[in-house]
Amino acid sequence: MARYVFITGGVVSSLGKGLASAALGALLQARGFSVRLRKLDPYLNVDPGTMSPFEHGEVFVTDDGAETDLDLGHYERFTGVPARKTDSVSSGRIYTNVLEKERRGDYLGKTIQVIPHVTNEIKDFLEIGDSEVDFMLCEIGGTVGDIEGLPFFEAIRQFSQERPRGQCIFMHLTLLPYLAASGELKTKPTQHSVKELRSIGLQPDVLVCRSEQPIPEKERAKIALFCNVRPEAVIPAYDLSSIYEAPLAYHRVGLDQAVLDAFQIAPAPRPELSTWEDVYDRIHNVDGEVNIAIVGKYTQLEDAYKSIKEALLHGGMANRVKVNVNWVDAEVFDKEDAAPYLEGYHAILVPGGFGERGTEGKIKAAQFARERKVPYLGICLGMQMAVIEAARNLAGIKDAGSEEFDHETGGKRFTPVVYHLKEWVQGNYTVKRSANDDKGGTMRLGAYDATLSEGSKVAQVYGTTTIEERHRHRYEVDIKYRDKLETCGLAFSGMSPDGRLPEIVEWSDHPWFIGVQFHPELKSKPFAPHPLFADFVRAAVESSRLV
Repeated sequence: MARYVFITGGVVSSLGKGLASAALGALLQARGFSVRLRKLDPYLNVDPGTMSPFEHGEVFVTDDGAETDLDLGHYERFTGVPARKTDSVSSGRIYTNVLEKERRGDYLGKTIQVIPHVTNEIKDFLEIGDSEVDFMLCEIGGTVGDIEGLPFFEAIRQFSQERPRGQCIFMHLTLLPYLAASGELKTKPTQHSVKELRSIGLQPDVLVCRSEQPIPEKERAKIALFCNVRPEAVIPAYDLSSIYEAPLAYHRVGLDQAVLDAFQIAPAPRPELSTWEDVYDRIHNVDGEVNIAIVGKYTQLEDAYKSIKEALLHGGMANRVKVNVNWVDAEVFDKEDAAPYLEGYHAILVPGGFGERGTEGKIKAAQFARERKVPYLGICLGMQMAVIEAARNLAGIKDAGSEEFDHETGGKRFTPVVYHLKEWVQGNYTVKRSANDDKGGTMRLGAYDATLSEGSKVAQVYGTTTIEERHRHRYEVDIKYRDKLETCGLAFSGMSPDGRLPEIVEWSDHPWFIGVQFHPELKSKPFAPHPLFADFVRAAVESSRLV
């Protein structure tokens, strides 16, 4: 039976709870325990897949095809444990399940209420995989006191009461604001946050206090006294130059020990932190730096491309260089020459996205990279834009485009080199989709195999000809244009096992130009950088020496 750590938040930064949860998971692993991390989100969307990146940041995709919160990306990057559908749930999913059961008659005509029906559904979710791990870390999204989160707080209160004593603890993250005018840290927001938590029946066992300034022992003692927490369980969380310093930083201030003490696990195994010490060394002892442009349409919110940025940093660690990520809005040069905006970068990355806005700029970025021999990595839409660029400028298909853009405007303007994917093979089944289907959860989602061409650049990068990567897309490059494009030099170097779906394209006469239909960034970790990103950064390093 797993031990449960429920992680709640007061006034914290967007990364506060997710980072602390991930770091705690890594520290417990370092002590030899098995862990699984979960996210309970209060929003009413059934999943983040229908939400704009401006609303909620990146949608993280799991191997089994779930569209989840970006915090699950942190969990994977810090623990290496692949996330699953059962590791993320929203209020929308909980209410949908309850209403579906009511429609089926599962409740036998009873009046459906938040308590017990909604809270029971949440508790059932919490128990999934209970016997598989030593620790289950469950982060509750939002802030204590939010009306949307109340059913989750009530559910974890009931859950902790129903489990054997000592099987559940509560960790609460708060902010200690620093008032420069008076030169003091204010503990009152933390006191009120804990008061709010206690009013709904939850007493924190561990307090993690975010602060820009060192927290004096006097203030820690004050917090412990007024919040009814042991002084050694008041854990400071200071700003870091890199999120990957978090496991070592939290270990120094005693977070993992405080959690183990709360469970009365003694003596506890000593942590093996050499992996994180190596990560720290690779971040702070570099042999140079490279400048990489991300040409996208959601550049105003960096969290929209969170996994891509982190994967680039991992690639930098693999090569012991600092990667300077620069965000370039594709719309800026939709109708202008791309050169003034892209000159000086050592590599260009065009990420995924939806809709036509900004795509002409992305096509120009692909053309610039091809003609100037600048390393280029196109992901999902970024691959499709590279194919359209080749079709227009080299294969003679002047009106080449994507069916997605025509669907958006309701008129036919393009020759659809990229078309709406209507069916594909998933395991032993054929999945079928229509352009008129609901948007949520209708894409080609999750992990699929791909076969790489012998002797291709990607086969060299991966060191194999069979790979498995995660997908999230509705549109696909049309295989019927393969011969015409390959005649121009654009090799289709990766295909689905049945040979029907292009997975990877590359220019054979280019130092490093690869487009992939999948999302390699989702599987990259600081201690295991993804091969594509590691080699892409290596190519950027070589490019920097030529400039």
